[in-house]
Amino acid sequence: MALAINVSSSSSSVISSSSFPSSDLKVPQIGSLRLLDRINVSAASLSLSRKRSSVKALNVQSITKESMVASELTEKLDVVEVEDFEELANRLENASPLEIMDKALEKFGNDIAIAFSGAEDVALIEYAHLTGRPYRVFSLDTGRLNPETYRLFDTVEKHYGIRIEYMFPDAVEVQALVRNKGLFSFYEDGHQECCRIRKVRPLRRALKGLRAWITGQRKDQSPGTRSEIPVVQVDPVFEGLDGGVGSLVKWNPVANVEGNDVWNFLRTMDVPVNTLHAAGYVSIGCEPCTRAVLPGQHEREGRWWWEDAKAKECGLHKGNIKENTNGNATANVNGTSTVVDIFNSENVVNLSRQGIENLMKLENRKEAWIVVLYAPWCPFCQAMETSFDELADKLGGNGVKVAKFRADGDQKDFAKKELQLGSFPTILVFPKNSSRPIKYPSEKRDVDSLTSFLNLVR
Repeated sequence: MALAINVSSSSSSVISSSSFPSSDLKVPQIGSLRLLDRINVSAASLSLSRKRSSVKALNVQSITKESMVASELTEKLDVVEVEDFEELANRLENASPLEIMDKALEKFGNDIAIAFSGAEDVALIEYAHLTGRPYRVFSLDTGRLNPETYRLFDTVEKHYGIRIEYMFPDAVEVQALVRNKGLFSFYEDGHQECCRIRKVRPLRRALKGLRAWITGQRKDQSPGTRSEIPVVQVDPVFEGLDGGVGSLVKWNPVANVEGNDVWNFLRTMDVPVNTLHAAGYVSIGCEPCTRAVLPGQHEREGRWWWEDAKAKECGLHKGNIKENTNGNATANVNGTSTVVDIFNSENVVNLSRQGIENLMKLENRKEAWIVVLYAPWCPFCQAMETSFDELADKLGGNGVKVAKFRADGDQKDFAKKELQLGSFPTILVFPKNSSRPIKYPSEKRDVDSLTSFLNLVR
């Protein structure tokens, strides 16, 4: 899908033709994004420069210009990689949303995009427009949005002179869900499966093409899950362009702003908003899962109202779930704290202590098994939930069982002694013809990496 760099009309004069390496401007794409001004330095030259920097040269002339340039670039890259975003969040805690937005766009350029839901996130676009910097906007089209939301998308594009980068769910997955369970299965078995297919996975694909993203999260939106979000953080759930834990930065410019103040800003700036707001809709998602709220009700009560949900989240911001003093992830519902479990795909087998002991005793298994040893409060376990659930759905009926074993609490000593648990998550593969499990050694926990390892050892 071709994407365009979204530039507000008032800022177009900021970009001159000398800003780009050539006049042949290529359109970036989420999922395969390339910086226009990024200098390409080979891994070999970077490695060479590191080795030479640790040895005193006998002949200064022997140091080539290429290695000197590579060494300088390496030092600059290292500075970016080790930036303390927690310290940056503290410095920006009392900054205005405009200042935070400007810092985000300045720091990440074309590697950052605004997540626009069709609700009051239009405030983010207005702030980006006011900075005068180029900016990008993407949105998740689940196929179940309200007509009013689609009309707002068109109005926003025309108002700001931009093109929103739409991400769509996988048609085969949606087709399978609807054929097997019908159009409204979420009313019976919960919204998580539908949200995972229509929202979480498309978001995951979008973020794999970025190094940072901008959200409209506010602390007052959901006291149970969003009350402690910082203005900038290393994303605890999703992966960015470089892959792996810590490869994506999440900016929340309006984290400290109250809902009334956001609306005062929108009215003052006279920007387009979703007409559903005038009908009592505050938090707007998909049409079947969103309704108006009554005066005095919290805005999140209009989402998934049929569920006695542990946390009113669809999975896009799962990292908001807080840890209590015992190290358990909790969400506050009606004043009570409950442990929120993860890896809940119907294709993931939940192993008890007895179950995993029996699995260890089997020497000639009919199927290979892949098991994650996890703790639901662990942010690294939460970060791989989507990919592990996706792996389970992919391998269903293909001769591999995908399972989970909760290895914290009373089971931690057993897991350390018998299951090679070092840290959470630990992933084990039980081959068909081996009694001893093989520990997955890499921190790359995406579907392709896990599948490749399985194919080598199963």
